[in-house]
Amino acid sequence: MGSYLIEGATLPDGERADLLIEDGVIVELGNDVTETDAEVIDADGLIALPGLVDLHTHLREPGYEQSETVLTGTRAAAAGGYTAVFAMANTSPVSDTAGVVEQVLSLGEAAGYATVRPIGAVTVGLKGERLAELGAMAASRAQVRVFSDDGFCVADPLLMRRALEYMKAFGGVIAQHAQEPRLTQGAQMNEGALSGELGLAGWPAVAEESVIARDVLLAEHVGSRLHVCHVSTAGSVEVIRWAKSRGIDVTAEVTPHHLLLTEDLVRGYDARYKVNPPLRTREDVEALREALVDGTIDIVATDHAPHPVEAKDTEWDVAANGMVGLESALSVVHAALVADGRLDWADVARVMSAKPAEIGSLGGYADGLVVGAPANVTLYDPGASRSFSTADLAGKGVNSPYLGLELPGRVVHTFHAGRRTVADGAVLELAEVAGA
Repeated sequence: MGSYLIEGATLPDGERADLLIEDGVIVELGNDVTETDAEVIDADGLIALPGLVDLHTHLREPGYEQSETVLTGTRAAAAGGYTAVFAMANTSPVSDTAGVVEQVLSLGEAAGYATVRPIGAVTVGLKGERLAELGAMAASRAQVRVFSDDGFCVADPLLMRRALEYMKAFGGVIAQHAQEPRLTQGAQMNEGALSGELGLAGWPAVAEESVIARDVLLAEHVGSRLHVCHVSTAGSVEVIRWAKSRGIDVTAEVTPHHLLLTEDLVRGYDARYKVNPPLRTREDVEALREALVDGTIDIVATDHAPHPVEAKDTEWDVAANGMVGLESALSVVHAALVADGRLDWADVARVMSAKPAEIGSLGGYADGLVVGAPANVTLYDPGASRSFSTADLAGKGVNSPYLGLELPGRVVHTFHAGRRTVADGAVLELAEVAGA
């Protein structure tokens, strides 16, 4: 494992400093660091962020390797500055047993581009009928602490209550995909004037908001933790704000695409913009931005959802839901909230690294960039600008909604546990990472 001296980086608090990385750890941090044997990296003009953590990633393996694998997905993560990702359970077989989550963990360890923490399914086969092996997955080598049927809502209130109760035994959390299925049958886009104009079945905001309202009350009743996936409406923000004001132990995430894009993009019937939950209105986007700023929404999570080209390059009504987002997330947050000063880089470090790690019970990120911490470091150039293209995508999926859009910033270097995974903006090959 190599030694690196990062010179002249700007820390999230605005101070400039050098960082010395040895044996996978930050061993010195300050303005007078000297080390003749380390590889020197000029970080003048670059922001040094703690490695990003994504609480909501679809790596597709096992079962859907045509869309993504743990290896290709973590390459995409590294390209976006991520050093840890939580892999959703909608694989085949579903990650609903200790054996499958341990397989996903092992695949992540073999790849080496990022720490991969499996998310366990709440119900067997994601079918919403009976609870999966929650305790066995928690006790497994994967030490699962986040459970989700993402892609499907745990719609049965009794089943949801029991799942929340199980979490108390080992400090776990249910990450709920809030979508009342009976209110969204056949839904194709956000319900409103535009859906009527385009002749597409509407996806009402209340389908999300009603489930969140039910679940925060259940979490309060049983005294357990609840996390709300991909919040997308202004009404959901108000429910979560109310729940937090009551002291309910609820956290929430917003995706980059819901912070930047609106339903107006659906006018062209380009299935790159088809996603679950759907793109909403400009008013919803503004409410989500303000909620992230004031802490009602705790984190940004990508919901990275790669698909084969044929699954998106088709008619709108049969196209798959989902967007890739790992490679673009930091730039989108920069564009949506840092550019106008509503978030600073310390805030970015909190909502894209420290807090998602805390929610997911992932150690090593709480204190950020400090001496003795694991060397998970992202060097980001905030002054760069790029027309986002397929050349910026390092995974298998090319279903990005940002293709052709001018985005600020660029990840220049990424270090995972002291190993460099990205150098000068390019993802290193596996052999180079292993030898770093």
